[in-house]
Amino acid sequence: MSAPQTGEAASPLQICRIMRPDDANVAGNVHGGNILKMIEEAGCIVGTRHCNTQNGDRCLAALVRVEKTEFLSPVFIGEVTHVTAEITHTSKHSLEVQVKVMAENILTGAKKLANKAALWYVPCSLQNVDKIMEVPPIKYASAEQEEEGRKRYEAQKMERLETKARPEEMMPSPPNPEKHTVGFSQSSLIHLVGPSDCTLHDYVHGGVTMKLMDEVAGIVAARHCNTNIVTASVDAINFHRKIKKGCVVTVTGRLTFVSNKSMEIEVLVDASSVVEAEKGKYRAVSAFFTFISLDKDNKPLPVPALKVEGEDEQRRFDEGKVRYLQNKEKRLSDKMRGQ
Repeated sequence: MSAPQTGEAASPLQICRIMRPDDANVAGNVHGGNILKMIEEAGCIVGTRHCNTQNGDRCLAALVRVEKTEFLSPVFIGEVTHVTAEITHTSKHSLEVQVKVMAENILTGAKKLANKAALWYVPCSLQNVDKIMEVPPIKYASAEQEEEGRKRYEAQKMERLETKARPEEMMPSPPNPEKHTVGFSQSSLIHLVGPSDCTLHDYVHGGVTMKLMDEVAGIVAARHCNTNIVTASVDAINFHRKIKKGCVVTVTGRLTFVSNKSMEIEVLVDASSVVEAEKGKYRAVSAFFTFISLDKDNKPLPVPALKVEGEDEQRRFDEGKVRYLQNKEKRLSDKMRGQ
């Protein structure tokens, strides 16, 4: 296979799929985890194609981080999702893929922007999964575009290191916890990683993990509110270590902060090998999900206040409040720039 000239622009990718009943949550709209899974699939395809346009070992793009993802509009059963993925920055060993999700009502032709996300991948050799391949450079429209991409690369690299340096632990819920406490809604899901969950490397797809994380976060939010809930956004998802086929993953979620109309839920993914139990459990993925509560007309409902108990819960609550205020300020700033 001959290598193309360096600096070529990478072709965008679009995948389309009609949303079916088994994609829905209990409220009837498409499950947020399914949207995340489609976003990751598109990113993996476009990243893998680009990284294999050069000579050398064949490789597969492995997800290492998803930037903050906003769920801008719900997607309904019967609509067609158009997922467009484009490589927007490359470094020597990683690439940024920006993904946009449009939902189309095929009866009326109306389209709406449902999601936007930015994902970072590294190419892993098919011969040796621990070998990170070099990424072919892309051609930028301008020097400014290249510089903006470089800044995003440096920022996400620093945030991944900071997140890895402060591992949080999940404490078991107390017996008979009081309603609206952290322990009352804390939830876990245990999943055995099978062949259908995995890439060609026999490691779990990033989208599969994100779907499990969204499911657990949704259970936490529903237990706290006892109403219909939907994913509003996901803060950066950091993939710290790979999860191999045959591992048991424990996905645990707990409330960290609650505002008047939103809930922040920390989700941690721990993995352990069934056949190599002596290696112990390790932290694989971490993220914060934000959910909102809706009435029967899909209008936001007030969220019950969180009863904070102990210094650790208070610390996490205060940290969550800082993130909430920062995100609120950014949304207002973006809205003002758009006017």
